[in-house]
Amino acid sequence: MARVHKLVPKSIWSERYELINEFERLLRRQNHTHVIKLFLHISRQEQLERFKQRLDDPARNWKISESDYEERELWDDYVKAYEDVFAETSTKHAPWYIIPSNHKWFRNLAVSQIVADTLGDLRMQLPAPSVDLEAIRRQYHRAAKGDGRA
Repeated sequence: MARVHKLVPKSIWSERYELINEFERLLRRQNHTHVIKLFLHISRQEQLERFKQRLDDPARNWKISESDYEERELWDDYVKAYEDVFAETSTKHAPWYIIPSNHKWFRNLAVSQIVADTLGDLRMQLPAPSVDLEAIRRQYHRAAKGDGRA
């Protein structure tokens, strides 16, 4: 993260909050896009346990990297940066959801419920048919009676 590693000055990364909000407002206003932002949070202890699983399980070895432990040393800096992101960019039309994710079953349940609720709120309906259904139905019944054509 640019802020944690001081890759850009505060004037740059702090301006990005409003740019994010503007972009999401634009998506909503022009395209009727609904934005859902999910932060899958695990505890420090859970992260360390997952690192152990990556080391112990050959099928997970590919997931581990040298930077994992270096970044872990910056945990508190990341937490502060994320808290600011949530505070600055969670809006009525593009909210952040912080999902406790130590237990994958709960994470999956929470995420699926948020997505399902959001879809339900859209009150989507199937489009009206663009053809004369009665005419199509008559054609079907003629074909079903076996008009001799394959």
